[in-house]
Amino acid sequence: MEIKLTQFSHGAGCGCKIAPAVLDDILGQLRPQPSDPRLLVGHGSRDDAAVYDLGDGTAAISTTDFFMPIVDDPFTFGRIAAANAISDIYAMGGTPLMAIAILGWPIDKLSAEVAGQVLEGGRSICEEAGIPLAGGHSIDSPEPIFGLAVTGRVQLNRLKLNEGARPGDVLFLTKHLGVGMITTAQKRGIVTPEDLSAAVASMQQLNRIGAELAAIPGVHAMTDVTGFGLAGHAIEMASATSVQLRINAQALPLLKPAALRNYHAQGAIPGGTRRNQASYGGRISWPASSADPVHSEFTRDILCDPQTSGGLLLAVDPASPAISAVVDLLKAHDAPATPIGLVAEAGAAGVSGADSLVIE
Repeated sequence: MEIKLTQFSHGAGCGCKIAPAVLDDILGQLRPQPSDPRLLVGHGSRDDAAVYDLGDGTAAISTTDFFMPIVDDPFTFGRIAAANAISDIYAMGGTPLMAIAILGWPIDKLSAEVAGQVLEGGRSICEEAGIPLAGGHSIDSPEPIFGLAVTGRVQLNRLKLNEGARPGDVLFLTKHLGVGMITTAQKRGIVTPEDLSAAVASMQQLNRIGAELAAIPGVHAMTDVTGFGLAGHAIEMASATSVQLRINAQALPLLKPAALRNYHAQGAIPGGTRRNQASYGGRISWPASSADPVHSEFTRDILCDPQTSGGLLLAVDPASPAISAVVDLLKAHDAPATPIGLVAEAGAAGVSGADSLVIE
């Protein structure tokens, strides 16, 4: 009997994330905790992971990520969830050291054998990253859930935050957009095998390039793009330094562009897309819909499309040495190497104030 994991969960991948506005309400209820001067990054910064100074010029990075199935195959689900969890370490400029598994399993609906296939998929990605899957914890859960808690390390002079983007910086994105739409098309039964294969391959690709990018002087800020979509994570980057990010919609790297527009026209839009728009749409200046309503609507939805194991968004000094080094590295990794926008002064265009995004 063929198992289709997506039939056992109400959400999928990073689209399961709690909406940004709701998350703000939750975190706003937390009482202040005693300060620790060695805790360099905590939950208050909305960064990709926690960072703790080890006192020897390096820091420990700690993160966790888990979600419900985004594909039907158990082994592939495990690989995608693991690659997504490890990504936070790379996004901080670090290298992973070890991981432990987080497993929620509906034992009355799915066999232990299927759970084992998920874990084996996760372990295979850990092996690719050069780290052990050292243990974990499991619970009986109404829906299947899998992910990792990952520990990494970074040299302090290479630590990258979502804070630090400077006016004039050039923006790059290291993976193509659209996995949310394509996996939703899968759930609707309208996806082609070729398009699904492209999305699955992207989601299994490790973001190990992050550690190499962090070593390039002039890479000022970096974050990975996941459930809040490119727009949401770009706004977090803008908020962290009180700047505006300006995105060139025509330059966005898309997985199977024609197919994405076709799936979009058929309504293959993840629920997370609408939650993202409701949470931060008011901080975005979109293209004028009167010019090209179809293109404008697609642009809005692809920017808010939840990305599972998405790419890295980075802000780079426009000076030639940094730009050239980043472009060369991206090309060497077969990653998109065309800039997607730039950083501007707060209030420079489109919407007033800082912490905003302008789509051009």
